[in-house]
Amino acid sequence: MAVETGLASWYGAPYHNRRGSNGQVYDMNAMTAAHRTLPLGSVVRVTNIKTGHAAVVRITDRGPFVTGRVVDLSMAAAKKADVWQPGLARVRVEVLQTPTPLESVGRWAVQIGAFEQEGSAREMAGRLAQRYRMAKVLCFSSPVGAWWVRVRVKGDDKKRAQEVARENQTPEGSIFLVRLD
Repeated sequence: MAVETGLASWYGAPYHNRRGSNGQVYDMNAMTAAHRTLPLGSVVRVTNIKTGHAAVVRITDRGPFVTGRVVDLSMAAAKKADVWQPGLARVRVEVLQTPTPLESVGRWAVQIGAFEQEGSAREMAGRLAQRYRMAKVLCFSSPVGAWWVRVRVKGDDKKRAQEVARENQTPEGSIFLVRLD
């Protein structure tokens, strides 16, 4: 994927000053974004298709974990690309630079949710842990109160993670393939 088109959203206050997927503290005033599958540290141009305004951002986090969305912008990037006021906008995401080739192996997992209740997430995690004994199944909450389940297959293998994503369904939320590195 060198170019991708889809919906962009933005994330701010609940995540501000919390650690992102790259290990650094998220600053909603920095020019950053979240993407599910681009290598962390990638630099992309996000262009609002309707207005033509664009922002160049570094991928520092994972998300958006909402079906149909391709990128989650920081507040600063959302303002620059005209996504902030409407909250959502159709965008083109162009990869400008990656720390590793896009075809590189990478480390992959499956993220499932969002569950409204912790008990529902833990129940799903328990079923998955029994079904995939060689996988590491984690259950965690987000800053906005939703609960997530992450399945890390043996060796963080992309093909195996894709199989897990295809083989499962969830009564709440969605299932996403996510790159960990």
